Order: sequence, then structure tokens, then C-alpha cells
Amino acid sequence: MITRRGFLGSTAAAPLALALQRPPVRVAIVTTIYKYLSHGQHIGDRFLIGYPIDGEWHQPNVKVVSLYVDQKPDGDLSGARAQEFGFKVYPTIAEALCCGGDKLACDAVLIVGEHGEYPSNDKGQKLYPRYEFFEQCVAVFKASGRSVPVYNDKHLSYSFEKARKMVDTSHEMGFPMLGGSSIPVTWRLPDIEIAHGAEIEDAVMVGEGGSDAMDFHALEGLQCMVERRRGGETGVKAVQMLTGDAVWKALDSGKISKELLSSALSRSDTPLGLSDLDSRPQDLVGDGVLPGLVKQSAAYLIEYRDGLHATMLMLDGAVKDFNFAARVRGVGGVSTQFLLTPVPNVTYSARLVQKIEEMFVTGKAPYPIERTLLTSGMLESCLESKKQSSARLETPALSVKYQTV
Repeated sequence: MITRRGFLGSTAAAPLALALQRPPVRVAIVTTIYKYLSHGQHIGDRFLIGYPIDGEWHQPNVKVVSLYVDQKPDGDLSGARAQEFGFKVYPTIAEALCCGGDKLACDAVLIVGEHGEYPSNDKGQKLYPRYEFFEQCVAVFKASGRSVPVYNDKHLSYSFEKARKMVDTSHEMGFPMLGGSSIPVTWRLPDIEIAHGAEIEDAVMVGEGGSDAMDFHALEGLQCMVERRRGGETGVKAVQMLTGDAVWKALDSGKISKELLSSALSRSDTPLGLSDLDSRPQDLVGDGVLPGLVKQSAAYLIEYRDGLHATMLMLDGAVKDFNFAARVRGVGGVSTQFLLTPVPNVTYSARLVQKIEEMFVTGKAPYPIERTLLTSGMLESCLESKKQSSARLETPALSVKYQTV
């Protein structure tokens, strides 16, 4: 029987295998920091050293030729990696992309704007300079008369307006672009995929961690599942973010499905509370213990333009993993866990690097950048709702349309 993972692997294998016979792709890395357990280190090291994938050690057909690091805190590894692997750390993004010359001298750009000391805005968003990094790369493309594939880690920007400009620029200049989280490409337990064209009646995603840092991961997990519904993705009509007691009132009133929440939580391998204390099974929903476990509850209510309503719940204190459940017409309930393996290896990062490498060597993005554009806007709009006392906000700008394959 062909599994989701086997199918995805087989469809990518042929073009990737042919591309791997070519000379190595020269990659310039542009990142905020490069230290232990930073995203720059997780992703960059896999291109430098290789990574295990599908039961084998894989050496990417990639050569890191330059690195720009915006900040060098204690524990910085950029100089040591450059010396070990024979590339240079440059003082500006333009010099990194040109390898010290005056023209673009790389075949792909890896932008990782995550971690480091940056201010936050009044929505609680960390103002990582991803858009500014991207714009400096585009300036080099324009001056050089050619462009190359670009990967941008996690959401494109804290600002949907800036994120949309990034995507529009990639289309206008004709270079492939990829972004987003590792959640959509990590292993699923069980290994399910919602069929293309399915009628999804309701969906719930559960995540853990703090706002803006981890909620984007959960939103991308939700989006990668529901985008396969009948008609494809047509965008988001309105959002509302509930916090505190309002979350539990919405659950008790039926605005959030208890059935789907229970289904999602049933996939968790990390239930807390009594299960964590003495290993006894516990019905987190039926026993009504969630309000006592979750200190900062948040519910992201998403109304899609085609009528689908979905909920993303951040339940830090109840579980330590990411889980999804949906009700599909003609099928019934489906649920899965997005598997996140522990530090220091975080091997789910290898699943993401595999997709980045695929784009770098084939010149084609394995999934639409519009997914990350939409989730970037969903996050900003939900945090704006929170700022406006949990007001329901119409989101005409989020009419982002795309189809997955």
C-alpha cells in the first residue's frame, strides 16, 4: 500500500535524482544568528554536513559559498563553520550574495530570520527583518540582471502587506520561492492526507507554546490539511482571537467542537496534568480539566471565504505537541499528530531541508508560497483581533487563492 510519505517521496524522487547529477548548487545563507539550536544552525548545518532521511544518510548536492549573520551573540558558530567548511562570513547581504564581487555569485538564497534580539510591536510580534533581508537580496538580483530561488524560514513577515510584496516580487521577477514551517512536512501519526476535493465540515488544530513564536507552526499545520478541500483555497473572510475564559465559553457553547478537540487531543503523546504526574489516563475534555491546566489559553477562529469554519487552539500546559482533527463529509472523523522529535537533532527539520533542497536543485517549489502568505496574514489578523479586545475582524485582504497538487 502506498502511504502519504511514500507517495510524496516517489513524486519528488525522479526530478531530484536527475538534478543531483549536476554541479552543486551554490547557496548563500542570510540569517539573524547562527548558534546552537537556532533555526539558522538547524537548517544551515544540514546543508553543510548532510542529514538522515528515509533511513539513509543524505549529502545534499549543495555548496554553501557565503554567510551573512546579522547578530553574533555568545555562542556564535558562524566563524567556526566558515573556517571548517571553506566559505566566508561577509559583513553585508550584498557582499554575501556576490561572494565579495559586484555580481550575484550564488544559485540560491536561504533566508532565516528567526532568533536574536529584536524589538516587538504592540501585537506582541517579534520584528524579525525577513522582509528587509529579502529586499536586499532582490536589489542584488536586479543589479545583476538575474535571480535565483529563495527560501524564507517560517512566516514571510510580521506584516501581511510586506509578505504580499515579497510574493508579488517573486512572481514578477520569475524566481521560485518557498517559505513556512516544518509542521506541514514532518511525519504524521497516523500517516493521513485529506483527499483532494473533500468536503471538510469542521476542523480543529491544537498547538502549544507562546504566541507568535509557535502559533504560526500550528496555523500552517491547520492550513496544509484544509487547503485540499473542494474548490481549493479561496482565502479567509474573517478572524477572531479569543483568550482566557472566552475560550472555555466558546467550547461549552458549541462554537468550538468538543468532539473534534477530544479527537485531536487523543493523538497527543504528551498529555499533562494527572497523566504526567502518575501516568493515569485522563479525558482532558470530558473531565473538564483544561481550564485548570492551561494558564494562557487562546483560540484562533478562522472563517474561510467558502464557508468553512476552523479553530486553532494554543493549549500550553495541556499538551506538548501538535495535533489535528477534522470532520469530512462521507468519511467521518480524521485525526493525526504532527510528530516533533526532540532536541538536539530535531530530525523533523530534515524534512523541511529536503523540500528546500528540492527547490534549490530543480528550480521548482514543491508547494505554493501562497500557503505561507495566507498563514502570515491569518496570524497578523488574529493578533490584531486580540489587540482589539477579541473583536471579529473582516479580512478582505486575505482573499488568497491557490491550488495544491
